[in-house]
Amino acid sequence: MSMHHSDQTHRNLLARIPTVTGRGLADWCREVDAGPGLARFEDRVNWLRYEFNLPHSYASAIVHEHDLRRAARSFA
Repeated sequence: MSMHHSDQTHRNLLARIPTVTGRGLADWCREVDAGPGLARFEDRVNWLRYEFNLPHSYASAIVHEHDLRRAARSFA
């Protein structure tokens, strides 16, 4: 998993996702789940960018948060 920004920047990006994209983070996580099943982080980021015309920073934050939530579910 690759993340190129600080934890604070990540939190700030997550907070702005609904305003910038018009959709909540849970909706984006469902899109990633329903997407083409790409294994590599950057492939999923690029898919979100091109499929939904998202800026790279927001697509990266969505995929990173999706991975964190998926990992947390696997430990539960």
